[in-house]
Amino acid sequence: MDFAESDEHRDLRAAVGAVAAPYGGAYYVEHARTGTECTELWHALGDAGFAGVNVPEEYGGGGGGLVELALVCEEIAAQGAPILLLLVTHAISAEVIAEYGSEEQRKEWLPGLASGRQKVVFAITEPEAGSNTHKLSTRARRVGDEWIVTGEKYYISGVDEAEALLLVARTGTVSSGSGGQLSLFLVPTDAPGLQKTVLPVDVMLPEKQFTLHFDEVRLPASALVGEEGQGFRQVFHGLNPERITGAALCVGIARYALDRAARYAKDRQVWDRPIGAHQGVAHPLAKAKIETELAALMTRKAAWLHGNGLPAGEASNMAKYAAAEAALAALDAAMQTHGGNGVAQEFGLLPYWGLARLLRIAPVNREMILNFVAQHSLGLPRSY
Repeated sequence: MDFAESDEHRDLRAAVGAVAAPYGGAYYVEHARTGTECTELWHALGDAGFAGVNVPEEYGGGGGGLVELALVCEEIAAQGAPILLLLVTHAISAEVIAEYGSEEQRKEWLPGLASGRQKVVFAITEPEAGSNTHKLSTRARRVGDEWIVTGEKYYISGVDEAEALLLVARTGTVSSGSGGQLSLFLVPTDAPGLQKTVLPVDVMLPEKQFTLHFDEVRLPASALVGEEGQGFRQVFHGLNPERITGAALCVGIARYALDRAARYAKDRQVWDRPIGAHQGVAHPLAKAKIETELAALMTRKAAWLHGNGLPAGEASNMAKYAAAEAALAALDAAMQTHGGNGVAQEFGLLPYWGLARLLRIAPVNREMILNFVAQHSLGLPRSY
């Protein structure tokens, strides 16, 4: 058991941090407030080889794995630039296409993902299904050499920035509670019959959310990713990485908030001493630091398990739970440390709180994680 970080990973952290630093703080907050995509940061990460760190080398990527992608997600967030779409474009779409896509699909999409010039977002959530993937109703039916898709998706991130969707649709009828007969498809975002409607949210984010309507969207047979009817199994190759990179993003957000708070607590003087000298200020920050380090350890364990082909579901869920809680605790302590300045635009903390609060809900809410741990880790009866 070796907890020392390798020289390669230390160098990766430093290099990612150097690239992301100019796009943190004021840059990210401005884009979050205006709801505009962080194009320059995406291109900078792509040009430096970090956007595609987990894409195979033969398709223009770095040839790394989830450990490296999680490091990238953590470090950009620690610099104040937490890009939510990395979770769907690279932790899900790139992982699934690389593992299950045809050679033609890999050649078409992976180089663009690696360069940071293209995005493939993920479309699974539906209004009536919620967390119950077995209830998905969007259907793809085979007609000759085509697939015809009908249905609706909900809370799909970054559709306006993406060239394609990785769509989860039902391709067969199944009995209640069965996970079979779901399939994955690559759908161009400009496909005829695909209607995209912005879903307004009050969280300040560069990325927009969408409702999608599929009105007899026609796809070629080549749009199918992997095997027909195996989508439920295939999609989990991307869902654990999404949870792990979401956890890494939260760890980075917590680090950013604590760094800002510690500097403020050392500089701000009331009654002739820095406010950080008071335990009422110092202890919440110290507690949040401990919780952040614990979440970081579980996140690295989960990434290592996935990268080594070992069962990672339990660790992925625990990492996501712990990191979201740690990020919110760190931001709450940081905002309290700043007093009234904690909500002032000048200090720019509130957009990060909104993102961290969203990551407590998505990509899987903490209640479903508790259900998972109760059932699978503790052996308790299933509650739902």
